[in-house]
Amino acid sequence: MTVFEILKFNRELLDRLRLMGVRLDDTRYIDLFSEFCDMVNSGDKVSYAVAVLADRYRVSERKVYSLLRHFRTDCNHDAL
Repeated sequence: MTVFEILKFNRELLDRLRLMGVRLDDTRYIDLFSEFCDMVNSGDKVSYAVAVLADRYRVSERKVYSLLRHFRTDCNHDAL
């Protein structure tokens, strides 16, 4: 299957996700966000969790904070 065929097959879903503020690149960081939630829920400080995850996922701490803010935002329901 080609990239074009996959995009064409999933066009409606991808368009809805894009309109709601989801970026395709977000899938790379699903585990990071889940691990962050687990760490904070188990009592770790936010700054410690951010530092550990930045190192583990080889991104900057600023990127982790940006991802956390992005993943916590409400979807744009007007796009539906």
